[in-house]
This record gives sequence, structure tokens and C-alpha cells, in this order.
Amino acid sequence: MHDLSPKSPRDSEVVMTQLILPPDANNLNAAFGGKVMQWIDICGAVAAQRHCRQVVVTASMDDLHFHAPIRVGWIALLHSRVLAAFRTSLEVGVTVHAENPLTGERHLTTSALLTFVAQGQDGKGVPVPPLLLESEAERQAFQEAEARRAQRRNRGQGEQNWMKVMKPVAGA
Repeated sequence: MHDLSPKSPRDSEVVMTQLILPPDANNLNAAFGGKVMQWIDICGAVAAQRHCRQVVVTASMDDLHFHAPIRVGWIALLHSRVLAAFRTSLEVGVTVHAENPLTGERHLTTSALLTFVAQGQDGKGVPVPPLLLESEAERQAFQEAEARRAQRRNRGQGEQNWMKVMKPVAGA
């Protein structure tokens, strides 16, 4: 059995740094969105694992927004933190800022919310520790996460008509 005592969101924080190199870029000389998504997923997973000290898997990535490009040669600064802990799942917020290494200028480029599920060795969900909400901002972030969770659950129960038009392509 693992420790289920409440944990501070600060204890889950992760900061990652990536230098944008040509193999990470698209034909516009900016970071490829899929590569940024990969880094967001890793940064978020580390925060979730720090909180629950369990293996976690990505269940969803919501509200992914690309606000601005990250140019080749610039630095991507990723920051993640657990915003909410439920029974077996956690919501993690991730932001990405670009930094010009020559001037130090920084600006927000990407933001995302991810849901992770803690898994035991049998592949089934395991309980995660609750969050110790220490500030009004943390309590508000948790309440917003609860509302998003309810929306995700309602969406999951509804019709997914868009998938009905996604037929396999011959020869693909």
C-alpha cells in the first residue's frame, strides 16, 4: 500500500528546459507542435508521478492551445503542477514559455490541461493522495478542475458522431 496522505501541489511541480534544434522544427523554423505536445505529456506525467508515486498513463489532453511559436535556437521552458487529485486520476496544468537565449525575453507559447490515471502493476487504477489546498488560488483551480472533469465525463457518455465519419482509408 502506498502513502495516501494529502500532498501539497508545490511538491509536484516540474520545470523542464528544451533547446529548440532544427530536428524539432517545422518548415516555418518553429518548434513542431507534435514535439511540444510530447514534452508537455512528459512534463505533466512527471508531476503526476511525483504526487502519487505511482506509474501514470495519460487519459486526456484538454485545452491545448498554441499561443505563439518557439523559434529554432530559442529555449522552451515547461512548467507543470498537479491542479486536482480525484480517486485514481489527477489533472495537471502545463505551460510552455519561449526564451530568447540572447536577450532573456520570455513569452507564453503553449498551455494545456492533462488528465493522468495512476495504475497498479495489474494495470488497474489505484487511489491517489488528495491535494492539500493551501491557498485560495489552489482551491479555485481545484473547483475548476472538478467542473472540467464533469464535462469530460458527460462528453464521454454522449454521442461521438464525428467518429462515424472517420472511416479507414484504403491502402493506408
